Amino acid sequence: MGRQSHIRLRKQLDTPIAAPAWPAGIAPVAFGSVDPRLVHALLDVAFPGGLIVPFEDWYGNLTSDAEFDATLCIPALAEDGSLAGFAQCWTPGFVKDLAVAPGYRRKGVGTALMLHVFALFAARGTAYVDLKVELSEGPARRLYARLGMIEAEYPV
Repeated sequence: MGRQSHIRLRKQLDTPIAAPAWPAGIAPVAFGSVDPRLVHALLDVAFPGGLIVPFEDWYGNLTSDAEFDATLCIPALAEDGSLAGFAQCWTPGFVKDLAVAPGYRRKGVGTALMLHVFALFAARGTAYVDLKVELSEGPARRLYARLGMIEAEYPV
């Protein structure tokens, strides 16, 4: 058995969730209002090394998945029309991907997206939100820790 490369983190949703403070000029929009090719390109930048399959496969797999819900795929759009960030979640309360465009990192976009995600799932009555993060991803792990996410047993 190989060494574990990632951990599962969890945010319990049993206490009030802080409202997201979106950076000036950035707001969440409906998934259908953004060209999905922009989302795919952002994911490809955020997860380099060929981790993101070609667009046609990615989009087909995403939208045909039984756990897909377009309201749980949240693009964060800047006033100039650029995609600042994106959160893709599955219906059971799982954050599949969180990506922030390089020019928008360390400006609060990731925090706002995650708080938005927590609020969406809390409104659905979901008890907690989980995600997996690479052990080597220090900045991401620090973000999740600031948001109150703690390590959960894996697999849950």
